Amino acid sequence: MTELRSIIIGTGSYLPTNILTNAELARTVDTSDEWIVERTGIKARHIAAPGEMTSDLAIAAARKALDSAGVAASSVDLIVLATATPDRTFPATAARVQAALGMNNGAAFDIQAVCSGFVYALAVADNFVSRGQAKRALVIGAETFSRILDWTDRSTCVLFGDGAGAVLIEGTPAGEANGRGVLATYLRSDGRHEDLLYVDGGPSSTQTVGHLRMQGNQVFRHAIINLSDAVEQVALRAGIELSQIDWLVPHQANRRILDGVAKKLNLSPERVVVTVDQHGNTSAASIPLALDVAVCDGRIRRGDLVLLEAMGGGFTWGAALARF
Repeated sequence: MTELRSIIIGTGSYLPTNILTNAELARTVDTSDEWIVERTGIKARHIAAPGEMTSDLAIAAARKALDSAGVAASSVDLIVLATATPDRTFPATAARVQAALGMNNGAAFDIQAVCSGFVYALAVADNFVSRGQAKRALVIGAETFSRILDWTDRSTCVLFGDGAGAVLIEGTPAGEANGRGVLATYLRSDGRHEDLLYVDGGPSSTQTVGHLRMQGNQVFRHAIINLSDAVEQVALRAGIELSQIDWLVPHQANRRILDGVAKKLNLSPERVVVTVDQHGNTSAASIPLALDVAVCDGRIRRGDLVLLEAMGGGFTWGAALARF
């Protein structure tokens, strides 16, 4: 069997037009722009409009990824959508995206690993593509976290926003890939820490949506340790030295976490793509959002070695290494 590589051939992203600044938040909750920026690095976040659903954001990002690759949706045979805020309990939000794009073949399903969702989704899609079970796959992270926030809780409501990002990957014989493609992935979870970051509702438990709850200091401590481990492990699997990495595209959770991981790994801050100041923590959407920004502004170029990493509720965490 011919060895196949999952090459990223397109990226796209979408942010709702409504922007909520720190100053505006300070009018309704006991906080300030200075307090938020100092502790998180966040200056603003985007909020989905009434009636604008996770699928709407995902569809917009997916279309941009298809446009950037110059391919039709009809040529895609897999959609893996990472989200913790689906339109409905079922069907999968990915199925709604599939219908909207006019993709009438293949499969579409959701993955729920919260902020690690995009890395999980990419790993799953890579396994399908690299084994020849799909030729082209859309990997999407999309969230409307504003719908599950307690807007009276300043420890959480200042952190999150809405958005979507997508990548299109294509199976290519390794001999023709010129070293490009997904080189390695690494996924982990530890359910013992569920109560440190969770939503206090659900169809089976409370029959309600619930609100996000978090013990921030504990999450921060685990994030630095787990993310550093994921980065080191995926580099080891790929046979790559960390010094060879051109760009780190981390989950945009908190500027202090990004700085802490970079410092622990001795990575230059100039090699870390940071967009958290522009849109806050968009959970599963944050990595593809940041990746698309860096591709569109010319920082990430063909042949660059790009490392993606994230940690989310569960706890879940993981990393992926790809040559763009």
